[in-house]
Amino acid sequence: MKSEKCGSHHPKWFGLALQALVILSKDRIQTCPSAELAVYLQSEATLLRRILATLAKGGILETREGRDGGYRLRKDPYDLTLAEVYRVLQVGDPLCMGIQETTGNHRFGLEMNAIFSDITAEMDRSLLGVLNNYTVGQIAERAHDCKGKHGIDTAPDMEKPGS
Repeated sequence: MKSEKCGSHHPKWFGLALQALVILSKDRIQTCPSAELAVYLQSEATLLRRILATLAKGGILETREGRDGGYRLRKDPYDLTLAEVYRVLQVGDPLCMGIQETTGNHRFGLEMNAIFSDITAEMDRSLLGVLNNYTVGQIAERAHDCKGKHGIDTAPDMEKPGS
């Protein structure tokens, strides 16, 4: 199996990354700390920091250190496609991995693996084609306005960081 084709990160990373990018797109001037994003997304802070670090390594985010530090978008959210985020995260497709892991090293298994590889490659192209049609900015427009410090308006049932 070609693991680089199928990716290396859990699909959950993609959803959390998109939500964080939408929040960051609402507040393009200031930075937002990962801890504050984690509270708003109701996500584990360590996991979110790993996702954000991957996005920073991929050139989607920049980081700032210090008291007013955190993350911010490196480019206009209307120029950032969901396909770009997906590629940077190298999201692993469980179907891709699962289908190819079922084949053996015998002649029939190798033939089926090649067939499955062709099918999953077509699936990947189709998925990226759809994701190329959407930008983070477009998703942010559809999301409810976030207000307050760092562009985040925490839900009524959540405590604000540091409370």
